[in-house]
Amino acid sequence: MAFGWKVHGDGRTLAPGEVVKPDERLSWPRMVGFGAQHVIAMFGATFVFPLVMGLNANVAIMMSGVATILFLLIVQGKIPSYLGTSASFVGAVVAIRAAGGDDGTVTGAILVAGLVLALCGVAIHYLGVRVINGVFPPVVTGAVVMLIGFGLAYVVADIYWPQDQWIALITMAVTGLVIVGFKGFVGRIGVLLGLVIGFVLSWLADVVFGNITAFNAGTGKIDTHPRVSFQGVADAPWIGLPDFHAPNFAVSAVVLVLPAVIALIAENIGHVKAVGEMTGQDVDPYMGRAVLADGVGTAVASAVGGSPTTTYAENIGVMAATRVYSTGAYYIAAVIAILFGLCPKFGALVAATPGGVLGGITVILYGMIGLLGAKIWIENRVDFADPVNMVPTGAGIILAIGPVSHQITKDFSLAGIALGTVVVLGGYHLLRVVARRPAPPGSPRPARAVEGSDNTT
Repeated sequence: MAFGWKVHGDGRTLAPGEVVKPDERLSWPRMVGFGAQHVIAMFGATFVFPLVMGLNANVAIMMSGVATILFLLIVQGKIPSYLGTSASFVGAVVAIRAAGGDDGTVTGAILVAGLVLALCGVAIHYLGVRVINGVFPPVVTGAVVMLIGFGLAYVVADIYWPQDQWIALITMAVTGLVIVGFKGFVGRIGVLLGLVIGFVLSWLADVVFGNITAFNAGTGKIDTHPRVSFQGVADAPWIGLPDFHAPNFAVSAVVLVLPAVIALIAENIGHVKAVGEMTGQDVDPYMGRAVLADGVGTAVASAVGGSPTTTYAENIGVMAATRVYSTGAYYIAAVIAILFGLCPKFGALVAATPGGVLGGITVILYGMIGLLGAKIWIENRVDFADPVNMVPTGAGIILAIGPVSHQITKDFSLAGIALGTVVVLGGYHLLRVVARRPAPPGSPRPARAVEGSDNTT
């Protein structure tokens, strides 16, 4: 059931131990408040990651609302979730742009990955989760997540940090202090707060010290320029459609983004399990629908220039804190996000974020994503004394971190995250056959993320 929520109790209060189930609601004014909380919770990562990938933040915010509505409809209102921007594609997008790919090439590759994810959802729905787990056991899933995070180290080192190393260092320290030092909601939006503080410090540095002489990502060389420019904000209108664009397709770009599908499958499975535990309902039969819905959301969003989507751990935190699991709150949050997308001035402000600030933010985000892979290994007791696990995993991660490029043909190569994923996945199954042993039984237990990591597992 997607609509027609029953009023819970008197519509105003919750008795101790009670929860508002997905098909229930409180009074509509209260539901608007809960919806606004979900927008705030998803907001930081949802516009930080498009910024890192060079995509339009307004389109990303707007299409996250559209994708959320599609998700709720496909799962028939059984699984409350907000679909925000996924971090799993960042490394591949950086590699695509390094090879000369434009916005259309990036979103075209993401669109194909979304369709593949949707097909995986159909397979899970009809064949069961164990089929997917047989191909992607915990050792492989954890390795792919780890190389997605650590494979982005060169982005921080070569692109963001050199633009303003002191602002990057301060932003990193402030963000870490907020995430660790504050509990509850403030801690969950630590990445957003770190970004805002870094932005303000960059502006103050311009006022006090003047322009900086450093690497300029806009010109691709070292020159003297302001850290923050508000010219784009001044020129942008308050109300208007964001800058949509059509995708175009390149096989080499598609190959780069496909490893992210593995991470999205794992985190969607983890999200469904978490919702089931919190609501006390058996939502496992909707697991395939959830993966399908995420794939559809990603495909639809990228078809008009938006970012890839995924379920958000940040919003699970809001549900756990409020005990309100009503899908009505998510429909409200989606509508608010769509309205945000209609403010071009907001998008211009986001685009003005200095590179040094992004350096301080991404060094934490990428590291957190990588360590979530280790968390998957620990929770599933992966045995690295076994060379079948250790050899392909170690090799794949090193290839990603390099990043190492392997030329396949004159016009096609595999590099970094894509090459590492192929080695981990293919190497594991090849060595398992050589060692004559069955695949490990059981389902991987995806790690849940903290704020800013978009629960990439």
